[in-house]
Amino acid sequence: MKRTVLKIGGVLLACILLFGALFAITRLLMPKYRETSVEGSLTAEYYRDTTPHDVLFIGDCEVFSNFSPVTLWNEYGIPSYIRGSAQQLVWHSYYLLEDALQTETPKVVVYNVLALKYGEPQSEAYNRMTLDGMRWGKAKTGAIKAGMTEGEDFMSYVFPLLRFHARWSELGSEDFAYWFKAGEPVSFNGYLLRTEVRPATETPLPPVLKDPHLPETSMAWLEKTAALCKENGIDLVLIKSPSIEPYWYPEWDADVAAFAEAHGLWYVNMIEQNDAIGIDMQTDTCDMGQHLNVYGAEKLSRWFGSELKTRYALADRRGDEALDAAYRTLTERYETEKLRLTEGN
Repeated sequence: MKRTVLKIGGVLLACILLFGALFAITRLLMPKYRETSVEGSLTAEYYRDTTPHDVLFIGDCEVFSNFSPVTLWNEYGIPSYIRGSAQQLVWHSYYLLEDALQTETPKVVVYNVLALKYGEPQSEAYNRMTLDGMRWGKAKTGAIKAGMTEGEDFMSYVFPLLRFHARWSELGSEDFAYWFKAGEPVSFNGYLLRTEVRPATETPLPPVLKDPHLPETSMAWLEKTAALCKENGIDLVLIKSPSIEPYWYPEWDADVAAFAEAHGLWYVNMIEQNDAIGIDMQTDTCDMGQHLNVYGAEKLSRWFGSELKTRYALADRRGDEALDAAYRTLTERYETEKLRLTEGN
């Protein structure tokens, strides 16, 4: 009997050591997204913020580059978070929203429509940057299945070592520095702060559209997103962020406008509002008109925050002790980083 117990104990200990070693190796080999491709950190960072959000942004780089939650708070007392990620496709956005609704119900969800131009999965690398940081649950499972490109395997998301086992030669200092720790957030409630000024020099001619309409698949996922918001009593807002490139076609704009009208939603094409917002693509862009720098993002957030408060009667939450403390800390970190980056330009 004693020998049997010892044998079982030995097997259990071996299993624990094996799984511990596999966990440690997986943690080491998975990309950390700290010094390169920092956008890959955004999905996981959402779970570190425990404050409530009256406004939740979902979408691609045109939200995490162009809106400042710090500005929305300091100007209007609107608590917000950006659940953005690089090339976040519409099914990703749907499931990230579904995931967020497990723990909070914002009053307004803002969706940036640029990614509607993609009707099919595009890139495993961008899938990973969006999905690896999601917590496991029904939403993550759905997002993986909806977005896998040809040749991807669901089990490689369950066991990332299957995907990253050959990454030994690519390991760098950040892999060891953040092996078992997350480190300081790279974002400010999902916003990636950039201070570079790279003026737009010209407007390239857009490619001719083969099909003038947005893909049916994308519009079906937008329909699901609108339904999810309605079921939860959330106002859905559709936006197109200011940009020169990628080109936003009038035909696509008309498709989104028609969808918004049919569903009673506010849709605003901010490209057409540049003058009202005060955006100047000579001073307010960090990459020649594709994304805004912090100066442009603050302008856009001031304008948009005013519109949100007027249209949706959002309360000014300043005066809430817990929120004041959280945003005071966030603002201090934001201003410190803004100064550091400005001095480094």
